[in-house]
Amino acid sequence: MTSELPFRLFDCDNHYYEALDAFTRHIEPQYRKRAMQWAKIDGKTRLLVGGKVNKFIPNPTFDPVAAPGVMDEYFRGRNPKGADVLQLFGELEPIRPEYRDRDARIALMDTQGMEGAILLPTLGVGMEQALAHDIPTLTAAFRAFNRWLEEDWGFAYQNRIFAAPYITLADPGNAVRELEWALERDTRFVVMVGGPVTTALGKRAPADEMFDSFWRLADDSGITVLYHGGETAYSKFLGEWGENDFTEAFRANAFRGLVSADALQDTIANHLARGLFHRFPNLRMASIEVGSAWAFHLFEKLTKSYGQVPHLYPEDPRETFKKHIWVSPFYEDELASLLRLVGPDHILMGSDYPHVEGLAEPASYIKDLQNFDYTPEQCQAVMRDNGLFLATRRPA
Repeated sequence: MTSELPFRLFDCDNHYYEALDAFTRHIEPQYRKRAMQWAKIDGKTRLLVGGKVNKFIPNPTFDPVAAPGVMDEYFRGRNPKGADVLQLFGELEPIRPEYRDRDARIALMDTQGMEGAILLPTLGVGMEQALAHDIPTLTAAFRAFNRWLEEDWGFAYQNRIFAAPYITLADPGNAVRELEWALERDTRFVVMVGGPVTTALGKRAPADEMFDSFWRLADDSGITVLYHGGETAYSKFLGEWGENDFTEAFRANAFRGLVSADALQDTIANHLARGLFHRFPNLRMASIEVGSAWAFHLFEKLTKSYGQVPHLYPEDPRETFKKHIWVSPFYEDELASLLRLVGPDHILMGSDYPHVEGLAEPASYIKDLQNFDYTPEQCQAVMRDNGLFLATRRPA
């Protein structure tokens, strides 16, 4: 597959499978029983978060685990036999070394023709809401997580593996200290999930001025802030529709695929409406593993809003978006329309490797671009140059 590419790719959506002690190895003793714990329940190893069984990932030990890309067709909207998720997973296999060892991952990247990759949480993006009621424990849990991450993966290992520490804004002072700590260790990216933030003062928009000290540091340091799909505060809305008000990955549910509430769309809309990018003009953001449909919906609303209340925006918010936001679409998205919307320099390739909903061969992403008539130069921009650009700090 790599022979098809005349360049070495940069994958903006790669994942590790967290070690069993990712949240516990470095947890401060006073929070040990309030944060993440492992327990045997009915003979199965379960993850307890805040004293409750957490169901975000059905098998949080990840051993055994499904092979990469086995649900590719399903996520392209094709399941003609109506197979359930367990059938689509196929036979599970022992966890591979490259899912948890950075040197094994580098060797794999060499065979995949991959120059660099952003490595992101699998379990970690589903944990913030489970501890939102206990902010001291929430912040302690992710301090521990980030120290495990730096120890096992590094934030810029060999300048090829860019693991992104997870930042919660729940305690603004802690968020600044975590970013300062990560910057000292050469982080290029940080990751968070979209939606309102639960703070000691109640729910707040992430563009609220109470978080400006964090955004100022992100702006000054020239890192890239990633918004990744995961469990957000929006899951609570589903309870009012008669659904579970928490996310269970791979639990088939028709309504969840149809509901219009979109935490990331509203997060970026709020950033634009509150002038975040004009307070911090060097700020760079990217959306990862939330697709691109939200961007079209938002642009439609921005067009009308700017026509109605132009005096409330320092400039056309669509132009602000195109300066500050990069979009990593699902490979099954309508990629030609995205190219017209944001241009080739603000689209990021992400394979979601080694997840079941991703690509078994990350380099095969180029086929989806070519199917929508991307030129060779545009393919290289999406699959290499744009990711490398964001992996370089660009201080204000």
